[in-house]
Amino acid sequence: MPVQVPRCPGVRTKLPVLGWLPRYSGAWLQLDLVAGLTVGLTVVPQALAYAEVAGLPLQYGLYSSFMGCFVYCFLGTAKDVTLGPTAIMSLLVSSYAFHEPVYAILLAFLSGCIQLAMGLLHLGFLLDFISSPVIKGFTSAASITISFGQVKNILGLQGIPRQFFLQLYEMLRRIGETRAGDAVLGLACLAALAGLRAMKSRLPRAAPAAPLAARISHLIVWTSATARNALVVLFAGLVAYSFQAMGSQPLTLTGSIPQGLPTFRLPRFSMAAPNGTVPFQSMVEDMGVGLAVVPLMGLLETVAIAKAFASQNDYRIDPNQELLAIGFANILGSFVSSYPITGSFGRTAVNAQSGVCTPAGGLVTGALVLLSLAYLTSLFYYIPKAALAAVIVSAVLPMFDAGIFRTLWRVKRLDLVPLCVTFLLCFWEVQYGIVAGMLVSGILLLYSIARPPVKVSEGDALLVQPGSSLHFPAIEHLRDTICSRALAASPPRSVILDCCHISSIDYTVVVGLAELLRELRKHGRSLAFCGLQDPVLQVLLAAELEGFQHFPSREEAEQCGGAELGGSGTAPLTSETSLLPTGLIQ
Repeated sequence: MPVQVPRCPGVRTKLPVLGWLPRYSGAWLQLDLVAGLTVGLTVVPQALAYAEVAGLPLQYGLYSSFMGCFVYCFLGTAKDVTLGPTAIMSLLVSSYAFHEPVYAILLAFLSGCIQLAMGLLHLGFLLDFISSPVIKGFTSAASITISFGQVKNILGLQGIPRQFFLQLYEMLRRIGETRAGDAVLGLACLAALAGLRAMKSRLPRAAPAAPLAARISHLIVWTSATARNALVVLFAGLVAYSFQAMGSQPLTLTGSIPQGLPTFRLPRFSMAAPNGTVPFQSMVEDMGVGLAVVPLMGLLETVAIAKAFASQNDYRIDPNQELLAIGFANILGSFVSSYPITGSFGRTAVNAQSGVCTPAGGLVTGALVLLSLAYLTSLFYYIPKAALAAVIVSAVLPMFDAGIFRTLWRVKRLDLVPLCVTFLLCFWEVQYGIVAGMLVSGILLLYSIARPPVKVSEGDALLVQPGSSLHFPAIEHLRDTICSRALAASPPRSVILDCCHISSIDYTVVVGLAELLRELRKHGRSLAFCGLQDPVLQVLLAAELEGFQHFPSREEAEQCGGAELGGSGTAPLTSETSLLPTGLIQ
């Protein structure tokens, strides 16, 4: 049985590895080895490809792929999650690191510090302010942006700018310069990856009672489809090597990648430039809003993936511990020249489908990346850029969710506004799209708070029922609604404010209600409250509002209706009951 990482008090809370390691078994080891190797075969070609997206030398993709695996094994609370470079994070790094490794590494360090601080302060709730339409708009735009960014490599074009609209213009203008070899190989790799993906999705589960030959065949097909990135890149590399051996090379190759492990050292807090040294303060100013966007998106991806697979595989995670894990992973990763990392949905899915039992599978994945850096980088020279581009396109295209537009049109059309704002502006600049989408979502949220639904019913008395809690932006709207209806009613009616849906109020609301009481009394109308919840009642009693009357139920308030409530029938409850000190409200 796969282990659930327990949430224990004390040291085990901060070191989840102590919860599952004492119970580790040989059966788990076998499954973790298989899962770790399978994910490793996926992460190596993806790491090279994502470094291209980030605008960094390809070895930095490998530098970013092992430390997260090691750290998460000790600090993570989800058995399936694997950390490393991803398409989304690589796109953000491209925007905020300016294709400079020094900036990218420093961004990883500072992002890790911010994420660690958020975890220690339990600030994970801030992620809740990034709405689903904003996330969907960003990921869909990123899918298109990243895919188009790789078309130039599939076509073999050089010198294409990275800005989306300039990129599109230049590729259309120079389409005649396409290298036939790159185009044929790139399209063939795309077709192979799509075919293997479809094969895996339609592969039936092997029956335990099936003949040995059938089970072996199933294992071969499953392994081939799962490790499709590695197989396609290996095949493309063999094709390129064959051309090289024959003395011709119609393909654009990756080229030399430095061999060996990165040096373990502090990230550099300044950078040498042609006209002097760029100090730390200037580097931070250059990264600007990226120091907020990158940590938040990294946390969002990791926590969302962890929650999804925990729910799917029936175990629980600790979100605040996940923040600590990703924070430490980025800080320590920066010591080995890593750019910012986060949870990978694709590799996490491969990990889960491979039957991983504990986070120890990440140790195998990290070790495989280190072996690749130590011994295999000379072979990476022959990997065609078109093959890596096909790997990226195959990975990011499923992120485009065309159905979300139709779903929101059917469910709530107003949510299309932040979705479309984010989606469109991300083609200009990623940070503008995310920030604008969050601002629009915030404005829509504030508008719903400032204009809560107010139901008004006319009878012997004017019954007013707010549909949600009252906060200071809403009190003017409520006052205007009550005054306009009460003063226009003929014959004059008393007003009953049904507060059954109001669970909290603030001082501004209390002041507004006091003014409402005075204004209605000046025009010969009365106002009574009913259905007050205890926290709201205590605040209103403590305020000692002049003329304040409240009833336990709407029926009792209606029985006391008339020009002056409380003159007959059931006596209202006044501020003499449960009176609290006036100083309660500051």
